[in-house]
Amino acid sequence: MNLKPETLLRIDEVITHYPVRRSAMLPLLHLIQEDIGHIPDEAIEWVAARLGLQPVNVYEVVTFYPMFKRRPVGRRHIKVCRTLSCALMGGYKICGTFQKEFGVGLDEVTPDGEVSIEFVECLASCGTAPVVMIDDDLHENVTPEKARALAAQIKAGAASRPAPPPAAV
Repeated sequence: MNLKPETLLRIDEVITHYPVRRSAMLPLLHLIQEDIGHIPDEAIEWVAARLGLQPVNVYEVVTFYPMFKRRPVGRRHIKVCRTLSCALMGGYKICGTFQKEFGVGLDEVTPDGEVSIEFVECLASCGTAPVVMIDDDLHENVTPEKARALAAQIKAGAASRPAPPPAAV
């Protein structure tokens, strides 16, 4: 696993704060996800070895908490609430609108790596349902029209960025 040297230093430092090494698991997983964007199997095994645990002990934590991603997500991550209030107010339709706008299914990433869409549990804004979180920004009372406008903003932002340099051959 290729972690940045500064991430490895932070991991070493974080572990010293926990007399019971297992307790450092969540901070380590956050640091790894911050560095590489998700938690692959290799990271689960690495954290387990680093903390003296069985890989299944780390796997059960990674799969329990929805903030940990097992696969890469897009640069712009759209999370649509699916809990009761949002579902009743049109959350499923909003999710479908985003999928149609970006031509991608749930938990998939657009071919350019720009966008991923995820259906999530409660975003804690039931009174303003349906809600969508794009990256860290909460959008309330989202209608299909508002979803299309948000999608247009995301597309415009992607189009205005310079193309990545060609891959070295």
